[in-house]
Amino acid sequence: MDMLIELSQGFRNTLAIFFITLVLAMPLGFVVMLLKKSRFKPISLLTTFYISVMRGTPLMLQLMFVYFGPYYLFGLSSPDRFRAAIVAFVFNYAAYFAEIYRGGFEAIPRGQLEAAEVLGLSKAQTFFKIQLPQVMKTVMPSITNEVITLVKDTSLAMVISVSETFIIAKAMAAREASMSPYLAVAVFYYAMNYLVAFIMDRIEKGLNYYR
Repeated sequence: MDMLIELSQGFRNTLAIFFITLVLAMPLGFVVMLLKKSRFKPISLLTTFYISVMRGTPLMLQLMFVYFGPYYLFGLSSPDRFRAAIVAFVFNYAAYFAEIYRGGFEAIPRGQLEAAEVLGLSKAQTFFKIQLPQVMKTVMPSITNEVITLVKDTSLAMVISVSETFIIAKAMAAREASMSPYLAVAVFYYAMNYLVAFIMDRIEKGLNYYR
């Protein structure tokens, strides 16, 4: 019981990183996708470069850059550790979500959009009635994989000493010379991922209205 009480602060921070990242990164990813598809080339190229950097470098390195970068590059004080973790996670996952959304929209046959235009549907009607339902159904498995990965990636916040679950368990294991804290953390992550997979599966089944 004492071990779980000590780990509880880490559990709270882990859940906070997970939920805040999810709430901010998913809509930001949609904005990033629109910017990448922009007809204004400088914006499109800049967004493409941003996505390439986010996907091409380790999240651990991005966390260190966000936290230590202001001090080493500009002589500014480092930001709050938790906020730095949120910024790094949100911008990293927004890039991945943007590519998932883009793939979903590009999978829609061009003929459907032309048919909607012939039927006199506005762009808004075409988006909400034709494109969005199909995209959500198409991308849900990929989004589920990213969300599950996010659960596990929260442990990377330890590199900038955020008091998340894993860093507390590591300190406890070293202090007590026991694997019990690691076992508790493993159960926590497994249970969280099981719950996430269950919820996402229910959402995916709820989208079966479109076949």
